[in-house]
Amino acid sequence: MSAGKGMLLGLPERWDEACFAVPAVRALVKSGLAGGIVCTEEQADFWKTVCDLPQFGFSPKTSAGALAGKLGDDWEASVVWHLGIAAKAFSKAKIARRLGTNEPKLAKLLTHPVDVAESPTEHRVRLYIKTCEEMGVAVDRPEYFVAAPLGIPAAASTVLLCPGSDFGASHEWPLDRWQELAEALLERGKRVTVAGLVGGRGLGKTLADSLGDEVEFFHAAPLAASLPLLAVHQLVIAADSSLPHLAAHAGATCLTLFGPNDAVWKRPLGKRHVVVKRHVECAPCLSAKCLMDGRCQSELVVATVLAAIPQGF
Repeated sequence: MSAGKGMLLGLPERWDEACFAVPAVRALVKSGLAGGIVCTEEQADFWKTVCDLPQFGFSPKTSAGALAGKLGDDWEASVVWHLGIAAKAFSKAKIARRLGTNEPKLAKLLTHPVDVAESPTEHRVRLYIKTCEEMGVAVDRPEYFVAAPLGIPAAASTVLLCPGSDFGASHEWPLDRWQELAEALLERGKRVTVAGLVGGRGLGKTLADSLGDEVEFFHAAPLAASLPLLAVHQLVIAADSSLPHLAAHAGATCLTLFGPNDAVWKRPLGKRHVVVKRHVECAPCLSAKCLMDGRCQSELVVATVLAAIPQGF
């Protein structure tokens, strides 16, 4: 692809999917194929920790036509994994070779759909890896999967708690359990910070207020700007949400509380992380709002979470 600008990468708009795409993006950059990335403006700082390619950002109000105008011409190819503004803009820009996953609605915008069917026992990262492999790009190097090189060491005995989830109320553990967990950590001499998220029910602020001066509180918004604060914590204990994926990317060790989501499919990337869940008959239902009695959250006890904390912390 030496004649033109190369390949444009249309990156996922969801935070968890963006984190899962990182190894594939690194591989495509290393291969020399990638020449630019298209991402949400909110994710701009995040992707700067992954690569230094030119960025084309868009907001929720940006139309596909306006984004296509920003891209200019002479792009030889594009790849996109999900239907969204980027995929529509690539089509409107008439990029000659438009690659992407062979999903029915997305495939209509592509010139070269790629078959990358997922197995039910595979992690979501495989979707991105398989796409690269179909393009002849290997994603089997350890350096593609490491945390971002932020250069921020974790402070000893620090733990960040994030009780809220931007995935829906069914992904949130009861607040009284979070308070009990926080008090147990404080009794152990840990320095506790509580994070609040945009899109949740404000559980972080409620928990921090109930604990008073014993803890610090920060509002993790925008998420990309929170990477340094996530990196400085030795351990992050969080509800299944966007935050533990960002924390894992920042280099923190994460203990994530899963409920209706499938941990095999969507756990944070990295072998050092821990998943805690209470197995119930109706999970994983993947629902943002529980249709039953919330038992996957209500039956998870604090002792189980404390026992799952990695040794040495």
